[in-house]
Amino acid sequence: MSENEAVGGSGGLQPVETGEWAGWSTWKSDAFEQRAGPFYEKQDENGDRLTAFRAEARHMNGAGFMHGGCLMTFADGAIFTIARDALAGSHGVTMNLSGDFLDAAQVGQMMVARGEVTRSGGKTIYVRGIVTADEKPVLSFTGIIRRITRRS
Repeated sequence: MSENEAVGGSGGLQPVETGEWAGWSTWKSDAFEQRAGPFYEKQDENGDRLTAFRAEARHMNGAGFMHGGCLMTFADGAIFTIARDALAGSHGVTMNLSGDFLDAAQVGQMMVARGEVTRSGGKTIYVRGIVTADEKPVLSFTGIIRRITRRS
């Protein structure tokens, strides 16, 4: 289980104090997200939880547009950021993740995911969201998180 899935404590979520990402935090202990992104998160002035990264050449497919797998990896991390309050310190895993590709993203664009919890109860949390590239919608997504008890 990744640190992003273990959202109960600060266990790896580190604030960024300098550069483009000052004011954001990142999961330094999540090797996959660091390699895939790195991805950053914060809560905006309205209380919404955002996840973001800057599109680089390594995120592109052979045609020069962002690889769909990269967008879905980003959305998978984002559902846990969006659901942070609903998780309320518990751990979770992705049960389902679906996406609709709306447009292409290119090198240099600021990729931002935002969304909402549409339902939460028992062991299941439902999330929907949108990924934008420089504020242009490129992916809509839905996800289902299953709360779990972390095994030692």
